[in-house]
Amino acid sequence: MDSRYACLPRPPHSSRPRVVIVGGGFGGLYAARGLARAPVNVTVVDQHNYHLFRPMLYQVATGLLSADEIAAPIRSVLRKQKNAEVLMAEVIGVDTQQHLIQTQESNLPYDYLILATGAHYNYFGHDAWMTFAPGLHSADDADLIRGKILRAFEDAERLATNGQADHNTLQALLTFILVGGGTAGVEMAGTIAEMARMALAHDFRHIDPRSARIVLFEAAPRILPGYPEQLSARAHQHLEQLGVQVRTNTKVEDVDASGVVVAGQQIGSRTVLWTAGVVASPAGQWLGVETDRAGRVKVQPDLSVSGHPNVFAIGDTAWVVAPTRNLFGLRRQEPVPLPGVAQPAIQAGKYVASVIRRRVMGLPPPAPFCYWDKGSLAIVGRTFAVADVPPFRFWGVLAWLLWLGVHIYFLIGFANRLLVMIQWGLSFLTKRRGVRILSQRQWSLEKE
Repeated sequence: MDSRYACLPRPPHSSRPRVVIVGGGFGGLYAARGLARAPVNVTVVDQHNYHLFRPMLYQVATGLLSADEIAAPIRSVLRKQKNAEVLMAEVIGVDTQQHLIQTQESNLPYDYLILATGAHYNYFGHDAWMTFAPGLHSADDADLIRGKILRAFEDAERLATNGQADHNTLQALLTFILVGGGTAGVEMAGTIAEMARMALAHDFRHIDPRSARIVLFEAAPRILPGYPEQLSARAHQHLEQLGVQVRTNTKVEDVDASGVVVAGQQIGSRTVLWTAGVVASPAGQWLGVETDRAGRVKVQPDLSVSGHPNVFAIGDTAWVVAPTRNLFGLRRQEPVPLPGVAQPAIQAGKYVASVIRRRVMGLPPPAPFCYWDKGSLAIVGRTFAVADVPPFRFWGVLAWLLWLGVHIYFLIGFANRLLVMIQWGLSFLTKRRGVRILSQRQWSLEKE
């Protein structure tokens, strides 16, 4: 064999098929768990050593929670699963001829491969904007964004104290711009507004945090475009009640250190956050197969990749068009593209695990994948959320309570659930933020 393919040794019970799962997100983790009793060896490969509950990552970025409260080490999650191991490495390619995944250090053989590599924010050909408008994808991103937000208030206070600040400088420091009106943008905008008007309202002496300007730009005609129009309108209305300026049908034309350009007009801001669309990982390029415009791999009804029956793509890595059934199990007529959110990834991970398990045990394959649509939720602020749970659509406190219950339920580990419930309870009663320490390292990075 070519020396480039010096492989890692196979684990004990090497006669068992080896299932390699690339990605420790929802899809990858639930696939690994689904193979717990299968006669296979499972290797989960991820560049991070933790599973991150991304739907609540914005709360880390705004100081409501700390990263360790919404994350869990993958090794810890799978510690009782004897047929599973974890490898912290970055995958850079796949050799489908030799059945190898390629990392920076070595190569790993597989008999079955599950690609759950996720997605990252799409800057639509303007990758230079990433420096000035970070996206929210990892725990490190959340720490960076929290530092930027806190630093903006601290800088404004320092300049105002020294009498060095003119009106335009202060306004730029206290202007927070979010680009993209999807779920992440709406949740971030509402939370920053409440942070400024509640948690920080009385902590400064020379500036008024309540004067902060939060602007949400969305290129589409409405925010939350994946939700019914009625719910989008309710979310829009509530954001404006919180003081967020929502500007739809508005495309950001440029981003730099001084702010953004919209419709030829410069808007000064020291804190621009990117919450626009996403693009898939390069998994499709690794395989050399057909993808959609966002780079997601087009898969077969059993979620395998065309031409590669032992390779599967799930979650944000895959373009899945599948039949669906509603909350009550009633099947819809036509297959539809599935959204890139947690539930399709979880269900796809479980399904692929069943496909592999049945295949290695010589059992008939399961029926083609069918998505059970349990609905979508977006929180817009304290005690307010919108819920699209077909056939029901509602908003307000009831939707907010449902959001709380669902997100607590899907947190990994009882300790995390307990910690989050305590932290939420304290923050709700006191209107304070528990994580507001700006480390010297963050301070230095921002100054650079």
